Amino acid sequence: MSVKAKRLFKKLVSYSGIFFFVLAAGMLWWQLREYSFMDIVHAILAIPFENLVVACVACFAGYLALSLYDYLALRYVGARVSWWKWMLAGMLGFAISNNAGNAVVSGGAIRYRLYTRWRISGGDIVKMITFSGFTFFLGCSAILILGYCLVPSELLDRSVGASIGVNTLFIICSAAVLAYFATTVFFQRKSIKIGKIKFSVPTTGTAMLQMLLGAADSFLAGLVLYFCLLPFVQIPFGTYIGLFVIAQATGVFSQVPGGIGVFESIFLLALPDTVDKADIFGALLAYRIIYYVLPLIGVGGLFFVYENWLRVRMKRWLNEAKEKIPQIPDKIKNIRHRKK
Repeated sequence: MSVKAKRLFKKLVSYSGIFFFVLAAGMLWWQLREYSFMDIVHAILAIPFENLVVACVACFAGYLALSLYDYLALRYVGARVSWWKWMLAGMLGFAISNNAGNAVVSGGAIRYRLYTRWRISGGDIVKMITFSGFTFFLGCSAILILGYCLVPSELLDRSVGASIGVNTLFIICSAAVLAYFATTVFFQRKSIKIGKIKFSVPTTGTAMLQMLLGAADSFLAGLVLYFCLLPFVQIPFGTYIGLFVIAQATGVFSQVPGGIGVFESIFLLALPDTVDKADIFGALLAYRIIYYVLPLIGVGGLFFVYENWLRVRMKRWLNEAKEKIPQIPDKIKNIRHRKK
């Protein structure tokens, strides 16, 4: 591929997010055109407090699972840091990338800032980010494949575009999972060199852990929305979780930050027409606040406290150094005098 072709491809990928966002926004407007802003506000306020509490607990458990991505990635590169460090890096990295999109750039930047401070090399950080990306993809693919079998076909047949897109996703994910596990079986203890970095092929056991962790993450994220939706629509959990992961995966592949608009459009299209769309959209907004906004505020606050503590500590070290540096010549003279 020529340099011009590569640049064109990168531009197409970048601008595809804008295209899908505009398309999703148009679909959302069409679905909600008969409802007022206050209808949606009333729907959010109608969610029982107990449901919101359970959704928050599921969200916290989900971000704990997300932090384990970093633990597994550290184990893959053979590095060690304190437990609170990989938890902070994992939660903060995902809180940022979930909201900003483009996980490699947004979440990767904060991980690079933290892990280089904790003496992890740049090459190992790249390996960790790549490994975590595969962990998410494996888990998401596993539930998507399961969800494809659980979601009734008539739910997606209402939209030809949605049906084609989901069938394509199913084929891609199935092929990718089989290829990944085949690689771990036939190329054990071997490495793949990309540029200047060597990636060791994970063992089949590690690949299985990746898939289970990624599936647990998607499952817990699905619970957050499930408890927000429960007051408005009765849907079998198997059907729901399949629909959730399909919507989540589509949002990720669309390159729209947080899959905003794309995720909501799929849910509104798939659920029966008898369901009040304002109620569903209100539940989706509550999910956005609990799973995206609150973790960003919470973990972002912890990061601010950590950075402030580090700054105070550095100032103290500098002050101590300023006090001790003038005393060094006198100490050297004393040492020389003793030797004489």
